[in-house]
Amino acid sequence: MPNSSSKRLERLQVMISEDELKALDDWRFAAHMPSRAAAVRELLKRGLAAEGYFSIAGGGSASKDFGVISSGSGTRDADK
Repeated sequence: MPNSSSKRLERLQVMISEDELKALDDWRFAAHMPSRAAAVRELLKRGLAAEGYFSIAGGGSASKDFGVISSGSGTRDADK
């Protein structure tokens, strides 16, 4: 499986309401996410982890640190 440091070749476009965008931005700034894309990837990762797909990585500061699929070691990519 690719890890979060691999090139992102797929684009996912999604339409959201103003309220959803405000909630995303509020969470992004509170969580110190570097971009909306990083915030969406982190929330997707957390949602999938909550459903048992994989463990949650800790916080980081670079957008590249916020991939959805980890390398499988159970540690943050930034810790390597």
